[in-house]
Amino acid sequence: MTDRTLQATRPEHGPADAGDTGYRKSLKARHINMIAIGGAIGTGLFLGAGGRLAQAGPALAIAYAVCGLFAFFVVRSLGELILHRPSSGAFVSYAREFMGEKGAYTAGWMHFLNWSTTGIADITAIALYAHYWSAFTPVPQWVLALIALAIVLTLNLVSVRLFGEMEFWFAIIKVAALVLFMVIGIFLLVTQHPIDGNAPGPQLIGEHGGIFPAGVIPMVLIMQGVIFAYAAVELVGVAAGETENPAKIMPKAINSIMWRIALFYVGSVVLLAMLLPWDAYSKSESPFVTVLSHIGVPAAGDVMNLVVLTAAMSSLNSGLYSTGRILRSMSMAGSAPRFTGVMSKTSVPYGGILLTAAVCVVGVGLNYLVPAEAFEIVLNFASIGILATWAIILLCHLLFVRKAQRGEVTRPSYQLPFSPYTEIVTLVFLASVVVLMGFDETGRITLMALPLIILALVIGWFRVRKQIDTSVFERADA
Repeated sequence: MTDRTLQATRPEHGPADAGDTGYRKSLKARHINMIAIGGAIGTGLFLGAGGRLAQAGPALAIAYAVCGLFAFFVVRSLGELILHRPSSGAFVSYAREFMGEKGAYTAGWMHFLNWSTTGIADITAIALYAHYWSAFTPVPQWVLALIALAIVLTLNLVSVRLFGEMEFWFAIIKVAALVLFMVIGIFLLVTQHPIDGNAPGPQLIGEHGGIFPAGVIPMVLIMQGVIFAYAAVELVGVAAGETENPAKIMPKAINSIMWRIALFYVGSVVLLAMLLPWDAYSKSESPFVTVLSHIGVPAAGDVMNLVVLTAAMSSLNSGLYSTGRILRSMSMAGSAPRFTGVMSKTSVPYGGILLTAAVCVVGVGLNYLVPAEAFEIVLNFASIGILATWAIILLCHLLFVRKAQRGEVTRPSYQLPFSPYTEIVTLVFLASVVVLMGFDETGRITLMALPLIILALVIGWFRVRKQIDTSVFERADA
């Protein structure tokens, strides 16, 4: 490692991360902004909102607002750590600094668990969405899943700039679809155009049981599903390590997540509840398709199917990108296989990306063996991974603030409000989400798998602890 390389990668605050060497600062402000949007908008809204509306009614808007607020606290905590020291290792690098290598090991592998299993869910979803069109119906689900994985993997391996461009356009499609729908919905409200004999407006909510037509309990129970709609907001932290001038770009991108959640999630659900009765929606159809088909918009299903397919492609793209960077940071310390630390001539950590893709190939096998159950099986494991990742981010921030209070580090001007109380309340909320899983059949399966995951982490740690070498990070800071 040359002095010139070290000088180029040395952060303004805190110890350098050896895993950050070799990356190109190819991501621009527009890429970061769209990665932030893409992380906050996905199939949880486009597809999942229909079933949750049918379960909890207009109260879903409150659930999205509450979960969105805590998701913002998580990413805002991460934002302060980014300004302390931008790193492609993100929360793994911060866990190493504030919690030691055990913390980094746990953070990294739980993140890998989340995104490798989410990748399986994504390729399964892509295959299911493709089957919507008759041209793809004869093609087996596992073949479509494999094709989707091959395309996104190939593009991800080329360069970080191409990843950024893909995310930029994926996000543009999602935002454009939502904005177009909201314009149509507002037009229907203003003109009082009847839909199925009902005049749209706030009175429609009152006429069908009010905000809590099924009571408060259903709204509370769907929280554990709603929280995963925001399960990619933390990816903006991984992208910070390949961004020029993160001190200027990251605060703007992170702050914008809050109003985007308010506008796109809460605003969309309120609009949906004022256009059709809450019980007109179902989990088998996108709520946006439900409305558009009721007013006779041609090809509404085709357009929205393309949008949700794009959202799944975006998620798969982000998962491959982030796990590659996280695994490289771990590999430099010895807590991940050595091959995950290798980097291509175009500064892509392809070893880690290929490992994630290999797990996704297992997902192709699931699509072959149990195509009907593949999606639910993997989501159980992904949910544990995201809750653990968010909790570690908050714990890192708490330890960072404690160090700042002792005068060992200096907090940047961009700070999480009301710390440390914000982190503590958010951690309690995440713990309550775990408890709520016990009230759901799928969630109970998730909780049953938790001891096995903990056992796997413990066994893995005892296998790698003798090869842990953090001196490379100390040398990077020398």
